[in-house]
Formats: sequence, structure tokens, C-alpha cells
Amino acid sequence: MNFLTVLPLAVVMVAGTQLVVAVFLASSDRPRAASLGFLAGAGVVVAAGVTVAWLVTRLVGGVAADASTVAGKVDRGPAIDLVVLALLVILAALIWVRRNRSGPPRWLGSIEHAGPPQALRLGALLFVVTPTDDLTMATVGASVGRHDLPWWHLVPFVLVTLLLLALPLLALLLLGGRAARVLTRMREWAEGHAWIVNEIVIAFFALLTVLDLIRSL
Repeated sequence: MNFLTVLPLAVVMVAGTQLVVAVFLASSDRPRAASLGFLAGAGVVVAAGVTVAWLVTRLVGGVAADASTVAGKVDRGPAIDLVVLALLVILAALIWVRRNRSGPPRWLGSIEHAGPPQALRLGALLFVVTPTDDLTMATVGASVGRHDLPWWHLVPFVLVTLLLLALPLLALLLLGGRAARVLTRMREWAEGHAWIVNEIVIAFFALLTVLDLIRSL
């Protein structure tokens, strides 16, 4: 496993309300400043979330490895794989339950005039309070930590997550006045079809985890 393996989970991080909010901010009174603030808040939380999960996994793994050495046993990998698999199952179930929620959140109208500070707080809060994002960050950090990969392997995941979130802003910068149609399509896709892509990505990563589990037994 390397950092490329966890990159598809970046789609799960943003597909849904997060992308809808990014579209609304790109259509707000101060689209560039608000979007950059939103990206900054999201980046801080995502980087912190995967780092904490990575540190906890490495710490628990180190303690388990020491205990296994004393007890004459070997691998703590399968246990972490089972935890990751359980997180993926919960994540898939949560996305399935929430799949029929349609329409933008009611509070989105209040961010039409958002400035950078408000957008930054919104980006941070949205990724903290969204269960699917919390589970995804825990899964990514635990997976990278389980394979004893260095911390920098988490950086591409954070960057891809931010790049996907920045798509509405990039559309605005590249297309100018023609961006409205593209932004509308992005919002409609995120509201109606994101859950399908999320489930496919989760199933793919779950398969990789199961294969790791089989190889380690």
C-alpha cells in the first residue's frame, strides 16, 4: 500500500454537502475570498484529523507490537485491518441511510454574504461535525498508520481533498461569466448522485482492506 491507495477516499470527503457549500461560496458576493477561507478551514481540520488517526494507530500499534514480542506472538496488523473494515462498513451504511436527502441545507442562504473569517469557520466546522468525514479521516489515518507509512503519505490525500473542494472556485476563475451553468451542474450532481460514487469508492477500499487482512492471516 502507498499514498495512492487512499486517494479515492478524498471523493467521499467532499461529495455531498461539502461540494454544495463550495459551489454556493463560489457564487457569493466575495467568491474568491470566501472560497479561499473555506479551503483554509477545511484544510486545517482534514490535516489534523488524518494526523490524529495516524498517530493513534502508530501508538496503539507500537504498544501492541511490544506486547506481542513479550508474549511471543507476531502481528497486530489484522486487528487494525478489522477496525478499518468496521469503519468502512459504518461509513457505507451511513451514506446509504442519508442517500435520499435532497436539496441544499436551509442554512446555505446565510452564507451568500460570507467573508473569509466566516467561510473559514464554516469549512472547519463542516468537516468536524459531519460523521462521514470523521469516519473517512479515521479510516485514512488508520490505514496509513497500519502499514507503517510515514506521515507525509497523508499529505497527498489532504491536497486532493482540497483540490476537489476548489473545483467550483477553479471553474469560476477559468470560465468567468460562463461558470454559472457549470456550478449549477456541480451542485445538482452533488445533491443527487454523490452517494453512488461514495459507495463505489468505499467498496473498492474495503476490498483492498480485506485482501490485506487475508494476506496477513
